[in-house]
Amino acid sequence: QVHLVESGGGLVQAGGSLRLSCVASGSIFSINAMGWYRQAPGKQRELVADITSGGSTNYPDSVKGRFTISRGNAKNTVYLQMNSLKPDDTAIYYCNAEQAGGLVYWGQGTLVTVSE
Repeated sequence: QVHLVESGGGLVQAGGSLRLSCVASGSIFSINAMGWYRQAPGKQRELVADITSGGSTNYPDSVKGRFTISRGNAKNTVYLQMNSLKPDDTAIYYCNAEQAGGLVYWGQGTLVTVSE
């Protein structure tokens, strides 16, 4: 079992920045990759960024160049630095961890609101 807790969401003006954090506990030794997803009202959950245990990262075009995912030294923490935020980035952001064997865990989510 892996337990994920996100923090760092909030209200920010367009053009501003936020940094999200996610701390994993439990069977963290078995985590292959971690990532961030988001879900806006009325929309499907979508990938924002992910990072493998080897450090490879992946971003969709919508956030490439603005968002950066990184892992802490202890490897059980993942961050999402979000710059040049837009109103379209408003969503609940969820931390995700994929365990060896394919099990996927989700955090409770943290709300990010970007005002005009």
